Order: sequence, then C-alpha cells, then structure tokens
Amino acid sequence: MIHSVIHMKYRYQKKQKQLLIAAVFLFAVALPSMGQQGWVVNKVETAGGDLNTVYFLDDKRGWVGGDKGFLSRTDDGGRTWARQSVETSAGINDIYFRDKEAGFLLAGNAIFSTRDNGSRWTEVRRFLPREFDGADVELYSVRFSSKKKGWVVGSVSKRDVVVDSILLFTENGGETWQRQRAPTRLELIHVDFDNDKRGWIVGTGGTILATVNAGESWTRQESKVAGTIYHVDFRSEKKGLAVGDRGTVLRTTDGGLTWLPVEVKKRSTLLNVQFVNDKEGWAVGRGGTILRTDDGGATWLEQESGTKVHLYGLTFVKKVGWAVGGDGTVLRYEQ
Repeated sequence: MIHSVIHMKYRYQKKQKQLLIAAVFLFAVALPSMGQQGWVVNKVETAGGDLNTVYFLDDKRGWVGGDKGFLSRTDDGGRTWARQSVETSAGINDIYFRDKEAGFLLAGNAIFSTRDNGSRWTEVRRFLPREFDGADVELYSVRFSSKKKGWVVGSVSKRDVVVDSILLFTENGGETWQRQRAPTRLELIHVDFDNDKRGWIVGTGGTILATVNAGESWTRQESKVAGTIYHVDFRSEKKGLAVGDRGTVLRTTDGGLTWLPVEVKKRSTLLNVQFVNDKEGWAVGRGGTILRTDDGGATWLEQESGTKVHLYGLTFVKKVGWAVGGDGTVLRYEQ
C-alpha cells in the first residue's frame, strides 16, 4: 500500500478520543433516476469524508462505511439512509455479513459485530500497540467461509512503515479471534473465500496467498507483478480475478496455479473487482474508473461513471450495483 492512494486511505491514524455519535438521523440520497440504466451519481452527507466500503445484504438492506467511523444503513434499496452509531473515530474499512443477522465491521484496529441485522454494533476485539511492541494495527478485510470460520487481514506498522502482516481467524462465529502467522510480512489487503476450503489473500508486492484446507495453512501463488494487488474475487474454486496498481488485472481459470495478466487500456489503479455471474464482472478504481467485462475477465471496456473521485467500494445484488468513494459519493447501477 506504500506509494499508493490507499496508503493515505488505510494507514492507521493515531487514535483520538473515541466518539459515540448518539444521534441517529435520517437523510435522503436523491435517486430521481432509479430505474434508469447505467451508473447514476449521488451523494451521502459525510461532512467531507470518503466512503470506503459498501455492502448489501439483499436488494433492500445495505450499509456504507467511511472516514471517522461514518456508518449509514438503508432499508429501501438506497432511497433513504439512516446514520448509525459505532463507537469509533477510525475509518471503517470493511463490512460483511455472515448471514442475515450476524455481521462484522472493521474500523482501524478494531472488529465490531452485530447479532441483530445491523441494528446495533458492538466492539468484539481491539488490537492495541502494546500487544505488538508499540506498533499499530490496521484491519482491512473480513470474510467468512462458513457459519463458524472467518478471517481478517491487515497490517502492522511503526511510524507509518509496515513491519508485518496480520492474519486473524475465528472458529466460533466471531466471538474470539486469534492470530495466525502468514507466509509473508508484507501488507495483506483483501481476503476472499469461494467455499469452506478454498480461499485467497492479496496484498502489497504482488502478494497472492491461497489455502485449500480451510485456512489451516497458506501458500504463495505466483502473480508475476511487483505492485500492490488490492482486491480478489472468485466466481468458483477455479475462476478468479484480481486487480491492483496502474490498471493491473490478473485472471486465473485454475484456482490460482497460474495467474495471467489481462491488458486494459485504462492505466488507473483498480481498487475493487466483482463477478456478477460467470461472464459479467466489474472493477472500480482511482479517478472514477469503472471497467466491465462480459467474457469472464478476458477483455475489459471502460464505462462512463460520471465522476472523477476515487472509487473504493463495489458490490452487486442481482442486477443492481453500488460503488462508493470520495466525498460521500454513491453510484447506483441498474441493468
């Protein structure tokens, strides 16, 4: 993440006094063109902060998270949003639901969970500098492979320099988290599981790690790139995509035994990628970049986003897509 835009977004900020936003208020994101095809740009009022992540549980219920502990929820497919309280002033980096009731949220060095469909969020674990010889922990990505087993990845840094990776796992549904040594000290940015056995982690220095035994061990896969890989998504245990620095797109059809580079015309750094089905996929990144593939990632075409802000988060539910980014920007896509 060093020498990149995400370096500024995700590096752990010095812990300020925790702020609990007691007031929960409703505000609307105007969506006058719902039903219109293509990407439509709107905004959520974040007091100038960026949105780092978006997650939709179904076509109605979704969350966006961002700088300074900003969290907001919609129950009507994004027509209106309700600000939610999270006892943190750190940036929210990821939101993920294990099932309809149990969800997890990463903010700075802390893991929060909900057991009531996101109505309330409670801190489960915070990783303090004294546990890491004075170093700071930043948590970036959380995923579950089953009801009980889940993983979190991130970095350990001193004076803004990464000194180690962090890989955490739970075997009891997120009640407790333990550290597992990864086969790299480089920063780990995103984790994805296709099933209860097979998972992948990506990070700086072209890092790709894989497991075939439910996370008991992780091995390196050859990416043949030196830059940062920010996001990975698998459609099946064989078919996956990874994106990163300067328009990097990597594609595998054999579970990562071989990763092949895909040439794209747009050289902007890509920060998020997602399959919609076996053929269709999307990627977003710096400068409002949006790319689309209709052949499983073999070729990509740039799409009009209507914005120049960096786009960090991306998710699709059925035929509706959401992307979020700088200054509270929310994009909605409908086919």
